[in-house]
Formats: sequence, structure tokens, C-alpha cells
Amino acid sequence: MPKLIPVPDELSKPFWDAVNEKRLIVQHCTGCNTLQYPPRPDCQDCDSGELQWKETSGRGHILANMVVADGRLGRTRPDQPFNLAVISLDDDPKINFFSNLPGVPPYQVPIGAAVEVMFEEVEPGQLIHEWRLVEE
Repeated sequence: MPKLIPVPDELSKPFWDAVNEKRLIVQHCTGCNTLQYPPRPDCQDCDSGELQWKETSGRGHILANMVVADGRLGRTRPDQPFNLAVISLDDDPKINFFSNLPGVPPYQVPIGAAVEVMFEEVEPGQLIHEWRLVEE
């Protein structure tokens, strides 16, 4: 499946630099102890600018799923149908990521299953984060 190549801006560059080091980080507000993703200039809860980056466990659970079977984006049509899963981060269940769950056939996504982050090269020197099922 074709992957979008990230174009980091000043705000997201630390996130993508960490992904390229095979680490998953999110913002942490030292003012109110909130974790947040995607990155923002200020805390989503207290509006503080006291944000630092914090490494996560890289583990989560599948919260929801849909199958894209008739998407309009031309570059994904050859790969349809494909999964679009919402991953709830174990470190803070309010933080969600999206994944197509490589290796999981469409219509066979186990809601609630444990997942872990994985990293996939989309061009030389650029990784992206995806999620895979954890064998339990």
C-alpha cells in the first residue's frame, strides 16, 4: 500500500526525528501532566506552553476499525479494500493513532486486540509508524 511521506514542520519535527530513531514520542505538559498527540504549540487541557517530549511504551489496543473499499484517493485504489484502525495508546487511552494494520486482512480486525508500534521505511532515511498485532 502506498504510504504518505511526512513533511515535518517546526512543531512535528521532533516527533518525526524520533520515529526515524524507531521511538514513539508524544508531548507532555509539565504544568498539568497531560500527554497529547498530535503536537500542538500549547497544552490542550491547560493552555500552558510547558511542553516536553516523552517517549511512550509503543503499545496500545485497537479501539475501532473501518474498511476502506471505495476510497476516492487514486493512489490507494489498487490496495482496496484495506483497514483503517484507530489505536488507543496504552500510556494514555485519550491518545489515538491510525493504522492500516499491516498483515491483517480486511474485515478481520480484532477490536480490543493488543498492538505495538512498528516502523516502516517509506523512502531512504524516512520511517513512518504503523501498528501490528501482539501475539498473546
